[in-house]
Amino acid sequence: MEYVLLILALFLMVIGFLGSFLPVIPGPPLSWLGLLCVYFVDGIQIESWVLWMTFALMIVISVLDYVIPAQGTKRFGGSKYGIWGTNIGLLVGIVVPIPGGFILGPFVGALAGELMYNPKDMKRALKAAFGSFIGFLLGTFIKVVYCLFLFVTYGYLVWDFIFYNN
Repeated sequence: MEYVLLILALFLMVIGFLGSFLPVIPGPPLSWLGLLCVYFVDGIQIESWVLWMTFALMIVISVLDYVIPAQGTKRFGGSKYGIWGTNIGLLVGIVVPIPGGFILGPFVGALAGELMYNPKDMKRALKAAFGSFIGFLLGTFIKVVYCLFLFVTYGYLVWDFIFYNN
C-alpha cells in the first residue's frame, strides 16, 4: 500500500507542478494532496505541523493567485475599472477555450477596463494592462516555487524511505 500512495503522490506532485502554469489545474492544492498522501505512508515521518503549515501556505498562495494580477494593475496606475477588468478577464480567459486565454484575459480585461474609464489615455491603459501581466507572472512564479518545494520535500522523504528504511 505504501508504494501505491507514493506513486499517487508523485502523480499529484507532477500534475500540481503543471498546474502552476495552467490555471485550469489547481497546482498548489494538488501538490499539497501529494504531500498528504506521503503523510499516510507507514515508515515516513512528517510532523503534523509541517502538514498544517504547508496547507496554510497553499491557501494563501491560492488566494494570492487571484489578487496579485489585480494589484499589479493597481500598482501600475490602473483604476478600479482596470482592476475589475483584470478579474473579469482572468475568469473569461480561463473559461473561453482560447490558447493562452489565461494570460491574455487579464491583460485584455485591464486594457478594456481602463479604456472604459478613459478612452483617450491609451498609454495609461497599456501600462495598467502590463501591470496585470506582471502580476500574473509573479503569481505563477510563487506557485512554481511552492510546488517545487513540495516536490523536493517529496523526493527527500521518498529517498529516505527507500534507501534507509529497507
